[in-house]
Amino acid sequence: MIEVNNLVKQYGDHIAVDHLSFRVEKGQIYGFLGPNGAGKSTTMNIMTGYLSATSGEVVINGHNIFEEPEEAKKCIGYLPEMPPLYMDMTPLEYLKFVAELKKIPKKDQLSMIADVMKLVKITEYRGRLIRNLSKGYKQRVGLAQAILGYPEIIILDEPTVGLDPKQIIEIRDLIKELSKKHTIILSSHIMQEISAVCDYIMIIAHGKLVASDTPENLSKLMLGSNEIELLIRGESSVIQEILSQNSEIISLAVHHQTEEGCVPVEIKTPAEIDIREKIFYQMSEARCPILMMKSANMSLEDIFLELTADSASDKEEKKKGFFIKKKEIKEIEETAADGISNKLDSASETEEEQKEC
Repeated sequence: MIEVNNLVKQYGDHIAVDHLSFRVEKGQIYGFLGPNGAGKSTTMNIMTGYLSATSGEVVINGHNIFEEPEEAKKCIGYLPEMPPLYMDMTPLEYLKFVAELKKIPKKDQLSMIADVMKLVKITEYRGRLIRNLSKGYKQRVGLAQAILGYPEIIILDEPTVGLDPKQIIEIRDLIKELSKKHTIILSSHIMQEISAVCDYIMIIAHGKLVASDTPENLSKLMLGSNEIELLIRGESSVIQEILSQNSEIISLAVHHQTEEGCVPVEIKTPAEIDIREKIFYQMSEARCPILMMKSANMSLEDIFLELTADSASDKEEKKKGFFIKKKEIKEIEETAADGISNKLDSASETEEEQKEC
């Protein structure tokens, strides 16, 4: 559906997007995650035709966005971080204007606008001036213009920024509803936002794609193994003996008992091995019931911090820069102190001369 190949965007000496490549398949919600300044919005602006690229290509449903911009843009609905609204229009007037721009047939415009307003729940506000709507409802109007024309792909850049918790939940529910008929790319630097709605995650840092997978697979990849936490009722020695018979287990740890008669256990296996079913039957045969079994995954926040952390060389450069700046500040302070001291000495001499006179 979308192919981004070796994309580069450079501003002078600064590389905002650095040889970025990825694919977006039909029918999923993709999370585009990265810190501020990572290149997310720049990439999205290039994908939607708002910006040109220094090099590389973006292909939307077989149409190159740079060579066939009109055909490619017909497949995309885009909501920028700042919704492109006309504040002196009503939602109805604005959506009629957008429908004309998108070349939607006149006979279909009113029915489509009515359906879209119902979907984003702004029907009762259709006659109010946009300037008088809350930020949440302005965001809904912006989302309505992105949906208008029913494009196959909807790209949302920070769709919940500045919204209150209730509005955030409502927008999330709306995105999930839209995903039933549209492929969605959602950009954010908020981990909870991505983990709450996305099926697939792409993490970008310094203009490069550093990871791309489902949240579950990313966690396994970062851990390098499967970790399982268990709470088993029975004798600790018996439980350890049963588990130690499994050659797939590469690490076994028995923790302090917090509940009488129950043994907390943590085991690790290679990432490609799932041992849960085997352990269940082993403990069942030994009449040691498993009261709790869960996978111990890395949180999305941990993965994000790990993948977007500065390299050691970057940290060393920053450290050098800090000490250079500190030295410069010290020199400035010393110069200023000398200047003040000289002025005080001069003022003292002048005062003495005045007394003599």
